[in-house]
Amino acid sequence: MIHIKTEQELEKMRVAGRLTAIARKAAADAVKPGVTTWEIDRIVRKTIEDAGAKPSFLGYGGFPGSACVSLNDQVIHGIPSKHAVVREGDIVKVDVGAYIGGFHGDCACTVPCGEVSDEAKKLIAVTRQSFFEGIKFAREGYRVSDIGAAVQAYVEANGFSVVRDYVGHGVGAALHESPEVPNYGKPGHGIRLQRGMVIAVEPMVNVGVYTVKVLPDGWTVKTRDGKLSAHYENTIAITDGEPEILTSIDGEVL
Repeated sequence: MIHIKTEQELEKMRVAGRLTAIARKAAADAVKPGVTTWEIDRIVRKTIEDAGAKPSFLGYGGFPGSACVSLNDQVIHGIPSKHAVVREGDIVKVDVGAYIGGFHGDCACTVPCGEVSDEAKKLIAVTRQSFFEGIKFAREGYRVSDIGAAVQAYVEANGFSVVRDYVGHGVGAALHESPEVPNYGKPGHGIRLQRGMVIAVEPMVNVGVYTVKVLPDGWTVKTRDGKLSAHYENTIAITDGEPEILTSIDGEVL
């Protein structure tokens, strides 16, 4: 069932979203050669807990970290580790969530560590922009597949591929709610978007094939061909006009 948020609920989600965006920025600012993914995770946890909130991911389905920190060909769900050291030229995906006031925020970004390849720079830029191409259709009256179709068209026009096995989702009192929000597909399908819906749109984009695999740890997802992947996500609210990005810091989006 899709939960349509009231204005009072949306106000609480703005608080959760802003804090989540602050945690994402803290994580992004921490990316430098020599830092471990465990250290990035600790920064996220401290940022969230110091604000009186809880990391949405910590213990979720048994996940051991407060953030998913994924390197290079890791797509999503990377488990923070003291042994995973970020090197110059790596790209780092950080996915964070914060729970406060009964509601979650959820957002992600991909950060270059120092100087990265031209291919990596393009991948990061295309992935981020594909989110904005998609949310042009995150408006009342459009269908959920219109978002994914726009994401896919932009990504593939730039020579990359869109992951199929993992998708965006509704967000609210639960971290994952209905509806699913794929980053691919044909326009004009699925449920019709309504004012008060809150969804996470999160393109996951690969340099090579779109197929992925899960590592034996049961969490970390990698590209099947070992090529780079990028991830970008924000939680947005459907309004009577332009979509509102809830995971922003005073209107600014990383």
